[in-house]
Amino acid sequence: MAVMEQENLLLQNLDQLHTTAMGAERIRRNLQIREEDVVGWCRKQIALPQTKIQRKGKNWYALTEDCRITINAHSYTLITAHREKAGE
Repeated sequence: MAVMEQENLLLQNLDQLHTTAMGAERIRRNLQIREEDVVGWCRKQIALPQTKIQRKGKNWYALTEDCRITINAHSYTLITAHREKAGE
């Protein structure tokens, strides 16, 4: 599948994005955010025009200017997110 089709597939299914309570807490901790609606926050980040989306194996990776969000490609579960260090 072409790269653009992959990106579109994730973007078309953003409404299916979800996570567990533990996943939300892990994302809050890793990103150092206080956001109550972690899934909504991640949706906004993924939908930004400058976000790069790539699929590797069973996961999608959404790369923004300062964080990397990992999503399971089959279930649309937010797995984790990490701050990206400058130059990575």
